[in-house]
Amino acid sequence: MKFFMAMTMFLVTLGSFYDCKSTMLTHLNCIALRTVKYSDRNNILIAYSREMGRVALLMSAGGSREAVRRRAVTMPLTPFECIADVRPGRDIYNVREPRALLPLHGLHSNPVKGAVAMFMAELLGAVLTESQEDAALYAFLVDSVGRFDSMSRGVANFHLAFLYRLGRYIGIEPDVSTYAPGRVFDMVDGTFRSALPLHRRFLPPEDAATVALLSRMTWDNLAAFRFSRNQRNSILTAILEYYTLHYAALSGLNSLDVMRRLFD
Repeated sequence: MKFFMAMTMFLVTLGSFYDCKSTMLTHLNCIALRTVKYSDRNNILIAYSREMGRVALLMSAGGSREAVRRRAVTMPLTPFECIADVRPGRDIYNVREPRALLPLHGLHSNPVKGAVAMFMAELLGAVLTESQEDAALYAFLVDSVGRFDSMSRGVANFHLAFLYRLGRYIGIEPDVSTYAPGRVFDMVDGTFRSALPLHRRFLPPEDAATVALLSRMTWDNLAAFRFSRNQRNSILTAILEYYTLHYAALSGLNSLDVMRRLFD
């Protein structure tokens, strides 16, 4: 009898040990994408992290001072760090000590920049679906947000340049080495062609030239590119069509209509 009691106590202790070992407090560097309602007490924050790729984090939805602070720290496109309680078999992680990594005064106080951030965060939420780390992609996102926050000229072109440059990190950057005046842009394989492809997903020479033009955009020269609202919206439509060809989930963006009305 004593033997069986001792064995039972041993197994309980061993189980507790492994439960403890299965919990891993992990430091995450993230960029906030979107928040969805989970319950009356909690929301789920979808974020992209340097360490784990896309993650879902449980955040308080209450009205306490700490809950309000956490929501401010995790507004769309805000880079932040936190401690996540990562456990095997769980897809949503509890969070401790979230803290903003960049003071985004411009992004949070400027309604135009805030609207662009909402659009970009929604698009990234649809595109960045992999739960695997990509330090280069994360660094690009944080650098882009920081530059956009401090940007005073060329704001209207930021989303166009951002989407073009993002293509490099997700494997769909157009091959501008194949460009020449008069060629069409094949959106299926991302190359420029002298002859029409056998499908209809291509841009005519004038629009193809704009794709090549986007490749020359940098964060420092955005203001030098002059587009009307109609031109900018046409470019955005083409970019979204290109993305949609490679990411089927990219459709019905709620913030797209706002983006189309933002800039003159």
